[in-house]
Amino acid sequence: MAIVHEFEYLKPKTLKEALHAVAKNRGAMLLAGGTDLVGHLKEGSVAPSLIVDIKGLRELKKIVLKGRILNVGALVTFGELMESRVIQSKFPVLTEIAGKVASVGIRNRATMVGNICSAVPCLDSGPVLLAMDAIIHVKAVRGGRMIPAKKWFLQARKTAIKPGEIVTHVSIPLPEEKGAGCYIKLGRYQGEDLAQASVFVWMGKKGQSRVAFGSVGPTPLRGTRIEKHLKGKKLDPAVLDLAKELVSEEVSPITDIRATKEYRLHMCKIMLERALLSAEARIRGNGPKYGKSLI
Repeated sequence: MAIVHEFEYLKPKTLKEALHAVAKNRGAMLLAGGTDLVGHLKEGSVAPSLIVDIKGLRELKKIVLKGRILNVGALVTFGELMESRVIQSKFPVLTEIAGKVASVGIRNRATMVGNICSAVPCLDSGPVLLAMDAIIHVKAVRGGRMIPAKKWFLQARKTAIKPGEIVTHVSIPLPEEKGAGCYIKLGRYQGEDLAQASVFVWMGKKGQSRVAFGSVGPTPLRGTRIEKHLKGKKLDPAVLDLAKELVSEEVSPITDIRATKEYRLHMCKIMLERALLSAEARIRGNGPKYGKSLI
């Protein structure tokens, strides 16, 4: 399918130039990985007056660990997340999440920041950023601001970013205590598919738990009731059973072409249990390898 809509094209050499371009032209759209934008252009669902190609801005393509804060630049691809030694060492569950995104070709183009800017309900990046209290950093000509992940997702395909702003990076505070995470994504088949439902879990050795869900609501959902229930407890059968019961109080799935709401709810309970047990085992050092299919 060809792109028939006409638009101006700009490839800025600096972030400042890019910011001025989007500030002057409210009909501008950013091109980073382009895996969503190009498809939308072909379908005719968007009609920008200007495409600002930011792929050449090297300052947005960095993965930096400062103390316990992991900073991921706006141009870092999912493939680069998987290959990063810093992430493999300090927050390996992020490599597991990145590996669940679409296909190798898409992962080598698509970015985590682009994923959260698209803000589709089935995005893979949302649950982990929500659960880990990540911060989205945006800049405009007049200055920057920091937006907590819990305030970023407003509704399906709508975020807290304002016209004239560009996301520069995402910062993820890493917990002080030793822990491990797990991400499970349910699809209809093996290969490139959108999530029917997804569960992210992080567990600390001292009993802290973080839980979030994807594709079971218009935005990613934090499992706060489940987290409170799990705090400081061992994962015995009774604790796990009650945690699964609480899932129905946390998520609001719908029925669509990919799954029924009943199936999504049932599978979230199963995935939560498997994710919790896998994260606990990973803390001990004998859990499943990151990236191994658990569904």
